[in-house]
Amino acid sequence: MSGASEGLSVGSAAPALVGLDADGASFDLASLRGQRVIVYFYPKDDTPGCTAQACELRDHMGSLEASGVRVVGVSPDKVSSHARFRDKHGLNFTLVADPAQEIVQAWGVWREKKSYGRTYMGVVRSTFVVGAGGEIEAIYDNVKVKGHLETLRQGGWV
Repeated sequence: MSGASEGLSVGSAAPALVGLDADGASFDLASLRGQRVIVYFYPKDDTPGCTAQACELRDHMGSLEASGVRVVGVSPDKVSSHARFRDKHGLNFTLVADPAQEIVQAWGVWREKKSYGRTYMGVVRSTFVVGAGGEIEAIYDNVKVKGHLETLRQGGWV
């Protein structure tokens, strides 16, 4: 596990995660109590890294669901962007839109980033394992796209 996202730690209650999914329907993480949930935060729909990460999860949803694990992806994109991303790549899990960056801020993944000498605010690719009782069981901060699912498997979460 990498360093914890700002203000959150293993064992603490997961922050609220309420928003609209790719269909524009209300989504509330609390509705999944009783199940383990992988909540992953990614920077932008349909970019190469984010697509690879989403498709890896898509391709293993059968085994994830068989293990009783749900997957929820969150980015600052709009509902319409999530719908296009889901449909283009056949994604089979929930995507939650956060265009006002309220969820990503509450989870501590909206942070300063640097790229090619430029400093800006954005989503640091991060994954949280939320237990059946709503507690954070694991935090993977600054996740690498390649091997994301394998990292979760090695941790015993899937």
